[in-house]
Amino acid sequence: MTATDQKPLGSPYSAAATAEDVMAGHDLSGMTAVVTGGYSGLGLETTRALTAAGARVVVPARRPHVARAALEDVKGSEVIPMDLADLDGVRSAAAYMHDRIDRLDLLMAVAGVMATPERRVGPGWEGQLTANHFGHFVLACELYPLLAAADGARVVVNSSAGHTLTGIRWHDPHFRTGYDRWLAYGQAKTANALFAVHLDALGQGDGVRAFSLHPGKIITGLQREMPLEEQFERGWVDEHGQVIGADFKTPAQGAATGLWAATSPLLDGRGGLYLEDCDVARVSAPGTPMDDGGVRAYAADPEAAARLWELSLAATGATPIGRPCEPTVPARPRRQVLGGTS
Repeated sequence: MTATDQKPLGSPYSAAATAEDVMAGHDLSGMTAVVTGGYSGLGLETTRALTAAGARVVVPARRPHVARAALEDVKGSEVIPMDLADLDGVRSAAAYMHDRIDRLDLLMAVAGVMATPERRVGPGWEGQLTANHFGHFVLACELYPLLAAADGARVVVNSSAGHTLTGIRWHDPHFRTGYDRWLAYGQAKTANALFAVHLDALGQGDGVRAFSLHPGKIITGLQREMPLEEQFERGWVDEHGQVIGADFKTPAQGAATGLWAATSPLLDGRGGLYLEDCDVARVSAPGTPMDDGGVRAYAADPEAAARLWELSLAATGATPIGRPCEPTVPARPRRQVLGGTS
């Protein structure tokens, strides 16, 4: 991926597209997907859409009893216990999947937390960076052999326009000198975007391509730790919690870009890109408003992505998956997805 690749492709879809719109006509029979957070909000919409198209969907869940209740009527889904903030648990979940899956066509990193109170996990790591980035990083590394075994796997990582709040705080990524919940969220979302950039660089020789995305502004369980008063003051909801914010999407619209990333033929042969509104996003200028869209150059920078990857490997002890430009097997074409206009 280069900076010149980070520009819209002219997708036929828009911000108004829904999960049903982008999945119309797609046949995913025989494909297997893993969807983190696949039992609530955008994740639930994603799981429903993938299973409706014929895919088998594994849903790792921090609250498996809640997940099973939410997915009771979703045939083709399977819930397994996993907490993204518990890296040993992530490894155990990955080992469970290795025992039951011979290949993985889609890894959808949808789960996340936002603007939480300060939490320290593991060896004192900042909680949002751990749950949003380190957990997904370890999961992808441990599942990589299954992704490489598929005919053109895709990894889709939910980032956010919140990445515009800050790049990686290389001097203090865990906020040991003072915690700011919004900067911690912004850093984690930048990490999500950079993770996709370098995973794509490492994986493309094995036919594994990765993308990150901004799903749009949506009220879901992601705001569960934000007081209603704060959401009201920001103009997101009214005093009763009803969504009133301009340009807010429904969960079905919010899931659309991730599903487009997972299935669109327009993205064949591409990767490492940041997406929004069912298209590739443009690079945004420093200082422009978050709501203007686009991706900051620092969140699409290959050198920063490689640096974050090495930092993450050292921190987590995850299994390395190779080096750029040193594919272990010849590149393979993506498995054909039948039907659909993308």
